[in-house]
Amino acid sequence: MNTTASPLGGIYCPSLTDYTRRLTREVRIGDLAMGGNNPIRVQSMTTVDTMDTLGSVEQVIRMVEAGCEYVRITAPSVTEAENLGVIKQELRARGYSVPLIADIHFTPNAAELAARLVEKVRVNPGNYADKKKFQVIEYTDDTYQAELDRIRSRFTPLVNICKEYGTAMRIGTNHGSLSDRILSRYGDTPLGMVESALEFLRICEDLNYYDVVLSMKASNTQVMVQAYRLLVQKLEEEGLQPYPLHLGVTEAGEGEDGRVKSAVGIGTLLEDGLGDTVRVSLTEAPELEAPVAKMLIDRYATRASHTPIKPVCQVPYNPFQYHRRETREVLNMGGHNVPRVIADLSRLEEITYEDLRPVGHLYSASLDKFHMTDQGADYVYTGSAPISFMLPNGLKEIVDYTAWLEAEQREDRFPLYTATQFETADTWHPQLNVVQVSLGQLTQDFIDALHNRPDVVLLLETENEAAMPEQRKAFIRLMNQEQPVPVIIKRSYEDLTDEQVQLYAATDIGGLLIDGMGDGVMLSTQDLSYRSKEEWGYTLDGLNKLAFGILQAARTRMSKTEYISCPSCGRTLFDLQETTAMIRKRTDHLKGVKIGIMGCIVNGPGEMADADYGYVGVGKGKIALYRGQQVIKKSVPEERAVDELIELIREDGNWIEPLETAAH
Repeated sequence: MNTTASPLGGIYCPSLTDYTRRLTREVRIGDLAMGGNNPIRVQSMTTVDTMDTLGSVEQVIRMVEAGCEYVRITAPSVTEAENLGVIKQELRARGYSVPLIADIHFTPNAAELAARLVEKVRVNPGNYADKKKFQVIEYTDDTYQAELDRIRSRFTPLVNICKEYGTAMRIGTNHGSLSDRILSRYGDTPLGMVESALEFLRICEDLNYYDVVLSMKASNTQVMVQAYRLLVQKLEEEGLQPYPLHLGVTEAGEGEDGRVKSAVGIGTLLEDGLGDTVRVSLTEAPELEAPVAKMLIDRYATRASHTPIKPVCQVPYNPFQYHRRETREVLNMGGHNVPRVIADLSRLEEITYEDLRPVGHLYSASLDKFHMTDQGADYVYTGSAPISFMLPNGLKEIVDYTAWLEAEQREDRFPLYTATQFETADTWHPQLNVVQVSLGQLTQDFIDALHNRPDVVLLLETENEAAMPEQRKAFIRLMNQEQPVPVIIKRSYEDLTDEQVQLYAATDIGGLLIDGMGDGVMLSTQDLSYRSKEEWGYTLDGLNKLAFGILQAARTRMSKTEYISCPSCGRTLFDLQETTAMIRKRTDHLKGVKIGIMGCIVNGPGEMADADYGYVGVGKGKIALYRGQQVIKKSVPEERAVDELIELIREDGNWIEPLETAAH
């Protein structure tokens, strides 16, 4: 098993249990500094054509009023770069001093011009000086060094201009746009992402330029988290400056899926004190991104005062590489089983067939049978009131131990014990017994008692404000004791908005799943006891979808179609929101299929590296369709593109008819 040094020995974050924000170098961006002791900043990116000066100005103003502290604008050519100065002048005339950031990809001359006009430039090391042709190239040390020398000569003029004009820079690696050179040497890995940025950063330091911000963005949350952690580790190992971090998940998507995916990646890093600015990339209007970013950030304003958690002395897993915690199989939990979803029905006084609908089990009275959706819960927890009817195949019931003792047909349902009941009970189910525990109850005696209990699964709860670190500490304790008992992560929330529940649950649970911890999820909200049954059903539906959404966002259980859609910008060649909604409507029944929807070739085959199929804008009204990273159709009229995408999926044998269609 891979291990790391003690957190106190300098791994990627100051502590795994005590919230402390990483102290970074302060970088001035216009009049608004980032890093150091400054607050975590909020930013976003415009979607209006950069040449539409008034449209850009008005959108920037809406973004600022929504909470954006920095605004990024694309500059794909010198023409757009020149217009950044005009946009800035108009904003200043209207009384807005928000720092502007030029987004550069393939055009160094545009970057060099923009650096004279705005407060910060973003360069992507994967395509600033390299070309991407998806070729594998063999390099000797000498030929590789020659490439680095070429990059230095191409990049140095921009660094010198930034020094002269006091302009900051973000070196922003994207997982999907790593150069052929990096891929050939390091592979499609977090290390490749880190090295891509460090090649440029070393040049900056050689030239005594330090106004740098770094990012490691990916659509795959596991890769994204691992890359940021590894970057921090590498900076320290090489004795480089502790540069501020820009956090973001690329192509997160829209709606709840986009918010959950963003929170899994961004929230996991914020929990460990990493991050100095946040951009949430949603396929929505940019002014809708800032409130989400702020909600993620604000959770840590008082986090330093959380209930203390004893430090971790030995880290029994590799935080830079995914490996699921090894557990024994108990019934259908743990082992090689996907993480299970337990729906909490314990507040319903008398459960009916209809109450199972929100958790994915639909009863048809006319046919007298159930249909389970792709997001059907695996278990229901009914507390002290066992269900009075026979459950459908695929659904199992957990009840409180005392109610289980009194229930009929005990073999058909499974008991939930408190830690005290576990220690004193003398009656057990032969297959599965669930024990609810918190970190403080995981004593040495308790853990020792689990060694000869192949029938036990733990339901891990916490009331600590620092929920993820406390539950992580519990997993680490079990791992260090080599205790392979499966563990279900339980989280309850009260007095929160629906969006807060989405973001907080995705952070707390996703942060554990990212590190391979957790054999299932149980979500509940404590403030529902006074609500009507109808409201409960709707909320229950939301919690069930959220649990499956978190598992999918963390890449641990795929239960629905995944859309890797970029957030739109001035380069976009079609209406991303409308097109994404249209594609989703036609394909959202394709369980486990990943579809990339990219507004332009910059966010094209590379950025949708994980997608099975791609829909990419290549010109006004023209779409390229991809299978993986291979273009299949190069210039499909937009009005036919969705139909032809479906036909491509059908050709590969991955198409199934929607349930409604199949019924006719």
